[in-house]
Amino acid sequence: MLYWIYEIWEKANSQNADWAHTMRFLNLLQYITIRAGLACVMTFLLSVCYGPWVIRKLISLKVGQPIRSAEEVHKLNELHGGKAGTPTMGGVMILGSVLLAVLICGRALNPFVAVTTCVMLALGMLGFIDDYTKVKLKSSDGVSGKTKLFWQFTIGLIAGAFLYYKTQGMGYTLVNQPLSISELTFPLFKTPIIDLGILCIPFFAVIIVGCSNAVNLTDGLDGLATGCTITVALAYAVIAYLCGHFYMANEYLFIPFNPHAQELGVFLMALVGAGFGFLWHNCHPAKVFMGDTGSLAIGGALATAAICTKQELLLVVIGWVFVMEALSVILQVGSFKLTGKRIFAMSPIHHHFELRGWHESQVIIRFWIISIFSGLIGIALLKIV
Repeated sequence: MLYWIYEIWEKANSQNADWAHTMRFLNLLQYITIRAGLACVMTFLLSVCYGPWVIRKLISLKVGQPIRSAEEVHKLNELHGGKAGTPTMGGVMILGSVLLAVLICGRALNPFVAVTTCVMLALGMLGFIDDYTKVKLKSSDGVSGKTKLFWQFTIGLIAGAFLYYKTQGMGYTLVNQPLSISELTFPLFKTPIIDLGILCIPFFAVIIVGCSNAVNLTDGLDGLATGCTITVALAYAVIAYLCGHFYMANEYLFIPFNPHAQELGVFLMALVGAGFGFLWHNCHPAKVFMGDTGSLAIGGALATAAICTKQELLLVVIGWVFVMEALSVILQVGSFKLTGKRIFAMSPIHHHFELRGWHESQVIIRFWIISIFSGLIGIALLKIV
């Protein structure tokens, strides 16, 4: 909406309209930095101010978080038993504020913004159904794993197909050479690593599904996933801004350039603001949990943004905490099935450290520190050669 106002002003200014001369400040609305900053502040204030109302509403609807029994998780039940009944589905707060900010501050019809927003909402709906099922059955088991994976892959494949066919003529370049979205890149290389062709569609789906589930696995302690989301979203907001500017991308950093990608900065900064606002209520001891409604949606959105900026492989570095959480589960399950032994006291790995004596707050803050450094390293890699 704000960019639409700018376009009206710009047209009037070109015609020397008196009101356009008086309201010259509207010229600022063309800049990504201004609109991204406004989106960030807007989502933060919405989450902080309307958060208590959302929490009261969730409590009145009796959507408390089910906690796994002592038979299932043993000592962890003693540590987390007090969390039982804390309202879940708080992700609606994040999704709602981000959507509103994108509609007001962003260019919603930008293909990258549109597909990222749609992936977020689609996975958010899937997560909402999962959370609702858990609450309704008063069990930690929601939608079956196979059903959830099926819909995640379906959403990922649709998003991948949209990006593959929509961006054919959208002007990706790398060091002034044409670049296809199917070509994988990494900041350490000035040329594409490999061209997957149409196989990039299932590859993108795997990234979206993987990141969505990784964030979901990370969402096990108060504020852990939220804080890491802020770091990753902020890092990719910087990357989106850089890859959308010709000189910085093509002449200085030698990263993929696409003028349309910079608009993702508005979406990502809206997510940063919403994350900070949600953390206001989600920090230890949490008054609300984001649930699968938030975690699945956030993971999918971050993965889609990474794909749109052509820095999908860099997500392994920037989102290292998410990767670490997912790997710990894979290794734990694989080890138990192959050898009958467990590598960790419990997975995901944040529970391992809890059972080894770390206080919940220690685990959260130390993982935040790792996430911050991972984000900084990811950005630093953009200009290492």
